[in-house]
Amino acid sequence: MGRQRVGGVNQDAAVALDLPQGGLYAVADGMGGHAAGELAANLALDTLTQHFLDSRGPAPERLAGAVQAANLAVVRHAVGESVGMGTTLLAALVDRGAVLIAHVGDSRAYLLRGGELQRLTDDHSWVAEQVRLGFLTEEEARHHQWKSVVSNALGGEERVRLELFGLPLRSGDRLLLCSDGLSGVVDGPALESLLSRSDDPEQLARVLINAANDAGGPDNITAVVVDIARDAGLPRYALPERSGNGPEYVDVLLNSRRGSSMLTYLLLTLGYFTLLGVILIPEHRTVSALLGLGLLVAVLAGQRWLQARSRPAPRQPGRVAGRLSGARASRAAGPDERPRDLG
Repeated sequence: MGRQRVGGVNQDAAVALDLPQGGLYAVADGMGGHAAGELAANLALDTLTQHFLDSRGPAPERLAGAVQAANLAVVRHAVGESVGMGTTLLAALVDRGAVLIAHVGDSRAYLLRGGELQRLTDDHSWVAEQVRLGFLTEEEARHHQWKSVVSNALGGEERVRLELFGLPLRSGDRLLLCSDGLSGVVDGPALESLLSRSDDPEQLARVLINAANDAGGPDNITAVVVDIARDAGLPRYALPERSGNGPEYVDVLLNSRRGSSMLTYLLLTLGYFTLLGVILIPEHRTVSALLGLGLLVAVLAGQRWLQARSRPAPRQPGRVAGRLSGARASRAAGPDERPRDLG
């Protein structure tokens, strides 16, 4: 793990934690001016890792809970000269043959598979939303004056909004987690070419940092590279699926996962008793089957209704101040960025 710092305050932080079945890797890009951004980023990662290690239960719930704990730690320290501080947070939990991604802000995750680069995360920013709506192109967004204005970050409110999803991994996959100090100046094709090199993760992290510097990167630069050396079986829990609704409040995500588990149990129970009725009361098998089908439809309809009620209404994202920004994971940090007031 390497880190480069050129004077001043470095508002980037990263972590690479080895675990028995994989590892926890994360990038935080702090904001707030003076030393507040540096404090927010390091506080978030320290809290994330400690809470994850201390908690028990399925990994998705542990990871989401750790992000919420990190958010509260930043909120509670945002007093005095640190008022307005915040940080992005991007965490990747490699667990056996899968990775869980927890994403808040505009730090990015990429997956290189078979020589092709896939971007795994969408930025939580005003400019990214304009790209998704078709009002800006990717190239226009890269040079837009508001490209660094994030619409979601730790420290903005006590309930964090995040995206949480998982995907299977294969032997030979390569993951990249980075701050916008890298992705903002090195485009997708260049990243794909660099990540396809045979360098080990530590060397490759340094190569990426140098590429960002050569491109005139004015920001702190963070890169975490993780190589998947072998195939492994999937974890026992169901991998959370990517939501089409963008970041959601952590309690909504957790309730949704618990509700999905309860729904599965309920559906299996309904199926069992419906089948039992068909077998034990053959003269009423049609009635039993129709009754079971009716109950199934009612349960699914009720579940969709509850999900719709629990989803928060669209709102203007809270504004945050400052700006955020270097595992086998290797991490390296580049030159400092100048804190910018986003409020």
